[in-house]
Amino acid sequence: MIAIIDYGAGNLHSVQNALSFLGAESIITGNKEQILNADKMILPGVGAFGDAMACLREAKLDTVAAEAEALDIPLLGICLGLQLLFEGSAESPGVRGLGLFKGACRRIPQREHLKIPHIGWNSLEITKESKLLHGLGDAPYVYFVHSYYVVPENPDELSAYTAYGTRLGVAAERGSIFATQFHPEKSGKTGLQILKNFIEL
Repeated sequence: MIAIIDYGAGNLHSVQNALSFLGAESIITGNKEQILNADKMILPGVGAFGDAMACLREAKLDTVAAEAEALDIPLLGICLGLQLLFEGSAESPGVRGLGLFKGACRRIPQREHLKIPHIGWNSLEITKESKLLHGLGDAPYVYFVHSYYVVPENPDELSAYTAYGTRLGVAAERGSIFATQFHPEKSGKTGLQILKNFIEL
């Protein structure tokens, strides 16, 4: 069973639909006990960093990710869910993130003719052996909607980059914690392979 964490700021049903297509059983829930009793969990997210952290704290779910790591339960953060796993974001100065990864989120640098937010398909540069990104082939395309990107203190925790005005870190992993800036559930066959990899962890 995969728990999709419902804290009022997530892209929930498209994630669940993709999991169902792959034959995986999932539940959308904000119940902490249900989440921590699941085999795996997904932290989705859309919207602003500060608002999402407020929602997590109000729902008393701001410790779930750290508890999952302590229990070695695989966790996948998606889009804003990736950013929330870091210590903070330039989008919401002074707001503490979940802090599983050291580092913060920065706004994509403005360049001439570069549209922000970055919306659309871009190829990945996979930079290390990754359980989540295994079997995707060379320069797979995935779907993005974001204005910020993560900059970890330890670059070795990044598993993929994309180029959009500059080189952006867009996937991170350490131990049982995985996260992508792009949306696997909206990334066609490539995204389904990523979710399949997560299901099979």
